[in-house]
Amino acid sequence: MSQPEKPEKKSSVRYDNVDEKYLSERQLKKHAGWVLLWAIGVGAVISGDYGGWNQGLAVGGFGGLAIATVLMAVMYLCMVFTIAELSAALPHAGGFFSFTRNAFGPTGGYLCGLTDTIEYVLTPAVIVYYISGYLQQIPFLEEVPQYVWWLLFYAFFVVINIIGVELTFRVSLVVTVIAIGVLLFFYACVPFSESFDLAKLHNIPPRDGLIGANAWLPQGWEGVFASLPFAIWFYLAIEQLPLSAEESHDVVNDMPKALIWGILTLLVLSLLTLVLNSSVGGGALEIGKSEAPLADGFKALFGEGVGLTLMVVISLTGLIASFHAIIYAYGRVLFALSRAGYFPRWISITGERKTPFMALILGALIGLVCTGLIEYTKPPAGGTSIVGAALLNMAVFGAVISYALVMLSYIKLRVSRPNMRRPYKSPLGIPGAVVGFVLSIFALIATFAVKDYRFAIVGTAAFIVVGMLYFFLYSRNHLVAQAPEEEDALIAEAEHELA
Repeated sequence: MSQPEKPEKKSSVRYDNVDEKYLSERQLKKHAGWVLLWAIGVGAVISGDYGGWNQGLAVGGFGGLAIATVLMAVMYLCMVFTIAELSAALPHAGGFFSFTRNAFGPTGGYLCGLTDTIEYVLTPAVIVYYISGYLQQIPFLEEVPQYVWWLLFYAFFVVINIIGVELTFRVSLVVTVIAIGVLLFFYACVPFSESFDLAKLHNIPPRDGLIGANAWLPQGWEGVFASLPFAIWFYLAIEQLPLSAEESHDVVNDMPKALIWGILTLLVLSLLTLVLNSSVGGGALEIGKSEAPLADGFKALFGEGVGLTLMVVISLTGLIASFHAIIYAYGRVLFALSRAGYFPRWISITGERKTPFMALILGALIGLVCTGLIEYTKPPAGGTSIVGAALLNMAVFGAVISYALVMLSYIKLRVSRPNMRRPYKSPLGIPGAVVGFVLSIFALIATFAVKDYRFAIVGTAAFIVVGMLYFFLYSRNHLVAQAPEEEDALIAEAEHELA
């Protein structure tokens, strides 16, 4: 592996020289085949079928959320095919950061990596907050302070991730299969229940005085726009799969297969959840207000006799699956950005077990702080739904910025590097990336649609600004050319200059 001679200036950035020991301390271990990749991808997302999506019913009605879900499904299909091609061509742990770094240089790569970091660090913090809330519903656990659950869950799953990638993937497979099994059991039971009635999908009264409002679109076409971030929750985080590139046995073949089967799995689950969970109990009107829509769905099917404890355990299954998988994701994105010098380098040390333990611990500490802030700043009564929805929009805000950047990166690399080795090619090509880009921009704008959540979006944007200042004032002068993402890009840039 080549090394620059002492700090080397490349355009607006500077590279520090590192030795082989630096890289040997920052290695990952190959373990996963496509089934394990599929499991950790679907596992990261599946909590979206357990809750969060339903708040789109409140702002858009069933029709509005249904249309938004179709639009976002198209966006994710376009993105999955796009990143399947890019991950086979650029198989590095940086994922989106690697793609945008190769297309738009260090600044573009860092911006995308930063927004990914926001998404992946924030999401487990939100999930563990809701996990603790569920556990407090169990009578003999109601007196246990929530922060005890935060600490226990973070500690348990961070330790699993630190022990080794083998255990991480196995746990993800088991928990994801159980979470899917719970959903399939629910779907199978709904049609045979007296509570089931498709008419309940349209029981939200149209907004008075709003032109175009009706039973299908109670909030009019504005509701479709406002529902987009909640529709994204059905699919958010499937894009984390390319972060597993350096831990896959055969990334060229396995990554596209896992991505495509993963999004197909999620498309089926989202359709069934949207229709069946909204048509039981109090219908769209009540499910749209629920903190635990699947648990309320089971309650409508079987009544209180099933037992509150069982309801809580059922509701926790999907949350735990996503909590575990996204801890894995933030560990890898922090690792990749640190290894390349964009974040402090000590974060990327992997140790004897070849897992990024420093990144995993740091992400957990930040997550715990965020969870504490959520609890401290929530309204004193009746505000949980507002807090949860605001945080959901924050995660979506960071995610869709990275989506737009990666679609543009695909287009740029197709044009500027037509001869780049592409073992897998997207059947949608550049037109698919253009459609995905346009839809991601609409989704980004939609995060501002609901006034109550804008404060959270502004705060996230402010954090991005602070992160960019760190890059311009410090880290751009201390990058590592030998990091795989940087080395690929620098070789390509050198070949382009010679040509």
